[in-house]
Amino acid sequence: MENKKRPLTDQSNNPLHGVKLIDMLEKLVEEYGWEDLGQIIRIRCFNFDPSIKSSLKFLRKTPWAREKVEKLYLELVS
Repeated sequence: MENKKRPLTDQSNNPLHGVKLIDMLEKLVEEYGWEDLGQIIRIRCFNFDPSIKSSLKFLRKTPWAREKVEKLYLELVS
């Protein structure tokens, strides 16, 4: 059985390439704080007993919420 490698996808146009979710979240919390972040993106993990750990856990399994975080991050760094 041969070990075939998949071709690498071109990520040169992806502004999030190489940016970790934890880095995005820490930057957003630093910029907005939990309270404002919870008003901008209305998800429970930002509004009730927020922490990086609980937010990462939620965002990793909830694609729609992660997309909102990624969009806000891109707006912030653009």
